[in-house]
Amino acid sequence: MRYSIEGTPMPVVICELNSGETMITEKGAMAWMSPNMKMETVGGGIGKMFGRAFSGEAMFQNRYTAEGDGMIAFASSMPGEIRAFEIAPGKDMICQKSAFLASTSDVELSIFVNKKVTSGLFGGEGFIMQRLSGNGVAFVELDGYIKEYDLQAGQSMVIDTGYLAAMEPTVNIEIQTVAGIKNKLFGGEGFFNTVLTGPGKIWIQSMPVSSLAGSLIPFLPGRG
Repeated sequence: MRYSIEGTPMPVVICELNSGETMITEKGAMAWMSPNMKMETVGGGIGKMFGRAFSGEAMFQNRYTAEGDGMIAFASSMPGEIRAFEIAPGKDMICQKSAFLASTSDVELSIFVNKKVTSGLFGGEGFIMQRLSGNGVAFVELDGYIKEYDLQAGQSMVIDTGYLAAMEPTVNIEIQTVAGIKNKLFGGEGFFNTVLTGPGKIWIQSMPVSSLAGSLIPFLPGRG
């Protein structure tokens, strides 16, 4: 499989497949394809289906197999970036809820649950995220501009709720209370921040979907 990621701010990944190669995607992600791509809708077992549902994806997935050399394109649903991650045994990726766009057939999508309940209650994206494992290439869609940091062991980064796009599973997540009642009530940044501690890489997004939605609310009909 060969691919190219093209376009801004609504990118698309175009995959060139050899005969017999298969891509897996979520419902509605396919934008265009050559006529020799065979589609099949699969569930993969009730446990996996419910796991995908909890991680923000559809219970069923679509499999596209090239019958002869073929081409298929998957489009982002929000302004931002599509990133390609190489997945291998021992090289899983943890991504924000609903980030998964498409992958080669041997990549598995499951849920990632943070170890601490407080992360789920106050960490925005924290409690349930997506784990990508197996072997192959996974394409994920992230919101806005993406900044990557490689945290060393013991090195931390404090980020606002919802800005965590992806991380390596070696990174630890904690929730930190914003200091001071005045800061909490009038600072406009919420009550909690997410603290990420290395070792491992993290990807931070500049425009979470939740922030974009909040910015658009005053402009919706009936809100003026």
